[in-house]
Amino acid sequence: MKSPENEPHKLKSPEITSLQHTSDKQPLEVKTSIEKVRRYRCPGCGADLLFEPKDGALTCNFCQHKELIAESKEAIVECDYERYLKLLPEQLTDLAADTLEVDCKGCGAKVTFTPPVTASQCSFCGTALVAQAKSPDPIVAPAAVLPFRVEKAAATDAIKKWIASRWFAPDALKRFAVPGGISGVYIPFWTYDSYTTSHYTGERGQYYYETEYYTETDSNGNQVQASRQVRRTAWHPVAGRVTRWFDDVLIAGTKSLPARALAELEPWDLPELKPYDPAFLAGYKAERYQVTLPEGFERAQAVMSGIIENDIRYQIGGDEQRIFSVQTQHSAITFKHILLPVYVGAYHLQNKLYQVVVNARTGEVQGERPYSWIKITLFTILVISILYFLWWAIQRP
Repeated sequence: MKSPENEPHKLKSPEITSLQHTSDKQPLEVKTSIEKVRRYRCPGCGADLLFEPKDGALTCNFCQHKELIAESKEAIVECDYERYLKLLPEQLTDLAADTLEVDCKGCGAKVTFTPPVTASQCSFCGTALVAQAKSPDPIVAPAAVLPFRVEKAAATDAIKKWIASRWFAPDALKRFAVPGGISGVYIPFWTYDSYTTSHYTGERGQYYYETEYYTETDSNGNQVQASRQVRRTAWHPVAGRVTRWFDDVLIAGTKSLPARALAELEPWDLPELKPYDPAFLAGYKAERYQVTLPEGFERAQAVMSGIIENDIRYQIGGDEQRIFSVQTQHSAITFKHILLPVYVGAYHLQNKLYQVVVNARTGEVQGERPYSWIKITLFTILVISILYFLWWAIQRP
């Protein structure tokens, strides 16, 4: 039977930093609790507690003491986009009071971390971080976080399988397949909600068929008249309106990772988001967003535009559609800043940066890979040798 001192303790859930919606006549404010911005110390030995994906708890690596993170009763707040753009810098907040930040001169990433975590090397490009760490500038506070679920060892195994499936990969790629080859990082994302009303003009195309007569030469060399059905399109002008509610359009807030790789990591289990609590960041780094709130909304509008175009084509109907103009109005725009977990590895080969990213919720691996021309050359020589041997064997009497 476990002794009481070995049982996991409940960690008191800190007050969540969130945007408080007020009436139009009241100033908009962001409330930050001092209780939530602190380091987490082990009550047994005084060492730092780190978040452990396996247990979903803060764990001491020295005495194995565990602190459960209490479920927050706070709702994840969607912030009013237009009003938030008017916030003054002093109304923004920090990730945590003891958070440090260092700028990477290689890729421009701003990496934040809380001691005892250190940042000696950039997780995104492998560049040595020689700049002095400093207190970060205030940011739009995260509303939610998706905690790490895949352990580092499991992520390493997933990378091993990914590397094994890459033909002609150089041996240097194998450096990712060790625990020290990757690091856990929370990546910033924005989610946007918007109600859209789109007015459009265009044309509907309806197919019809006409009989066309022509002359051809038959098998006897005689000229004969033949006919065939030819498809034509009749175009009719159309105009109309479509509406759609967009919920949680996900936009990456980082420029340090390839957009294609991040897109391939989806889907994320966003229903499992937790109200932001610095306890989930204990032992991990977090990247400061490089894509600003307005820039993110511009990208979200591009995503929405593609879906709106499909809606318009569906409403126009017919066999083909032409869209001449679309005017879209956005209303009830809300957003939230969230942190999603990944493992990242990076290295340079022949002056080119290669990155591997693991979804720390599902274990999905995506990345860029180089080719070993030595292996390709040796394989080519082997194939040619085999073909030559087969040819030689066939030619023997």
